[in-house]
Amino acid sequence: MPHDHHDDDHPHSLLPPDPALRVRALETLLLRKGLIDPAALDAIIDTYETKIGPQNGARVVARAWADDGFRARLLSDATEVISEMGYYGRQGEHIVAVENTDETHNIVVCTLCSCYPWPLLGIPPSWYKSDAYRARVVREPRRVLADFGLELPAGQAVRVWDSTAEIRYLVIPQKPPGTEGMDEDALMTLVTRDSMIGTGLARVPARAPE
Repeated sequence: MPHDHHDDDHPHSLLPPDPALRVRALETLLLRKGLIDPAALDAIIDTYETKIGPQNGARVVARAWADDGFRARLLSDATEVISEMGYYGRQGEHIVAVENTDETHNIVVCTLCSCYPWPLLGIPPSWYKSDAYRARVVREPRRVLADFGLELPAGQAVRVWDSTAEIRYLVIPQKPPGTEGMDEDALMTLVTRDSMIGTGLARVPARAPE
């Protein structure tokens, strides 16, 4: 006799629709089955939230701003350069650096899931993993940027880069005005996580002229 298949019978249907809740549900299932160690999981999360965060990526960007030779190498082969700095992750992904200019603004998404350069930027923000961001940014990137409070000049093109399991992207934001004479450590404080995804700009130093 034919078997009536219902979607409700599939294990995935038992998971809540929200990505954060799905992650929590999967974590609970893995803990109950003894497949993950809670202490080890907490240590990994703490490392990415407090010890890595976006500061590794900020270091890369600040050095690119301060050193034209480094910047050229980064744009040519970011994977090698980032590996030399000790920021290459366990995932083995290829890193590509893309540079914002007066002509082009870059923004990164992962349309299939939430591929993200963890060793450089830490844990991805919840909005990066949301279905709304992943779907809309490809179709209407300027509107998405406007939702983040970023209004670009009409003449500046927007290019969307789709991350995969093999390739991750790092946006080099434009160096803000008023940074003359600032060293690498000072420049780092101007680099935000969102500016390295493309949904924001680097901070302008307080001493910059209006």
